[in-house]
Amino acid sequence: MTTVFDVAKYILDKYGEMSAMKLQKLIFYSQAMSLVWDDVPLFEDDFEAWAKGPVCRSLFNAHKGKFMLTDSKFLTPHNPDTSRLTAEQKETIDTVVDSLIDYPPYVLSDMVHKEKPWLEARGDLPPGAWCDNVIPKSAMLEYYMENW
Repeated sequence: MTTVFDVAKYILDKYGEMSAMKLQKLIFYSQAMSLVWDDVPLFEDDFEAWAKGPVCRSLFNAHKGKFMLTDSKFLTPHNPDTSRLTAEQKETIDTVVDSLIDYPPYVLSDMVHKEKPWLEARGDLPPGAWCDNVIPKSAMLEYYMENW
């Protein structure tokens, strides 16, 4: 199975430099739409409902301390391999990223803040409060199946 690092490398190599926040949101939406369109997750890792939107902790740990990601070299210790991505997975990622790439990261964050999977995972916490609650893949599938 592919990893979040394979997806991150694919997006950075194809679309170029972007903020870590933007990459996290693009991968979140790619995962959601893989669940909807392809009936399977792109990768096993979960997303957590952090204050600025969904974050995949393992990817965060790889880019921690970096605001802008100029290339995918920071992923090297995680052995990313884009050849593990199928043509169908690449098509899903490309469709999602092509539709969202022009949005600034704060807009993507604002979008997620209005969507049920992130809101439900955070519960009654105030907007800026720390939260590492997992956003269930089942909640992502249910919501984005009806709302994409």
